[in-house]
Amino acid sequence: MKQKKIIIGTRGSKLALWQAEFVRSELGRLYPGLEIELNKIKTTGDKILDVPLANVGGKGLFVKEIEEALLAKEADIAVHSMKDVPTEFPEGLHLAVICRREDPRDAFIPGMQSGRFQIQQFKDLPQGAKIGTSSLRRSCQLLSIRPDLKIQQLRGNLDTRLRKLDERQFDAIILAAAGMIRLGLKKRIAEILSFEISLPAIGQGAVGIECRVNDAWVNELIAPLNHPETAVCVKAERAFLKKLEGGCQVPIAAHARIRYGSLPETQDGDLLLLDGLVGNLTGDRIIKGHREGRPDDAEILGTDLAEEILAKGAKEILDKLYGRC
Repeated sequence: MKQKKIIIGTRGSKLALWQAEFVRSELGRLYPGLEIELNKIKTTGDKILDVPLANVGGKGLFVKEIEEALLAKEADIAVHSMKDVPTEFPEGLHLAVICRREDPRDAFIPGMQSGRFQIQQFKDLPQGAKIGTSSLRRSCQLLSIRPDLKIQQLRGNLDTRLRKLDERQFDAIILAAAGMIRLGLKKRIAEILSFEISLPAIGQGAVGIECRVNDAWVNELIAPLNHPETAVCVKAERAFLKKLEGGCQVPIAAHARIRYGSLPETQDGDLLLLDGLVGNLTGDRIIKGHREGRPDDAEILGTDLAEEILAKGAKEILDKLYGRC
């Protein structure tokens, strides 16, 4: 190795630190002599907790300050939750690695009493139940199924959100399953929501590593952490998001997966399946689409799906929403 030390830029939340420690552990396994340091950075999204994310506006609320640290060489790599990463990067930076994805779905987490779930499944929610989520994507889809639900803003780190649930401020909250699983809190999940109930955020469950384009040593160092299947799927989802110009918090969702051996006429026979949607804030209008094709065409599939959904009426919805941002 040319160098002996690498600095990881990360947010300071428990989940962000879990992700950074995972990357540190993997690099330590690959390069036993490497010194690895964490640089904990507070982002705009971490500082503004009393305002709904949709009202904060702007891109990269959870990555901007970390990217500035990369450019200032105060960090060599940045470890991000992929759902927080904008589709455009500052000049000189790029997304070099996408690690293996955890479960990308959303989790239904109801209140507990005497160690038992008070509500067993989403379908069991009583009329007018209070649901905590900071995501317009989630609230849009839940309201499309259950317009009677009372969706209330829920910000803060994972511990804060669970504490508010335990204080009975909500009947249930919706969080990414991946974060709960990674932090050893799977037992708090009553139900993993199907894609039909809640299609995930773009890149949900995946961890990305950003670095300087021209830092050849770092790019080579982290390359073994890339998971090709996850990278292809996230590439399709991000192409969908990019075409929709999804910068601020809007109800956009997508999920890609690979079905192996489904295209006998091709050499590898693999099929990439991509689902996406755009909805309005009240959930009474949701436009969905589906695409299938070769994994090599991931970005084309994502762009084509976005164009189809825009043509079906999503442009009108998004124009109104972007006017609010």
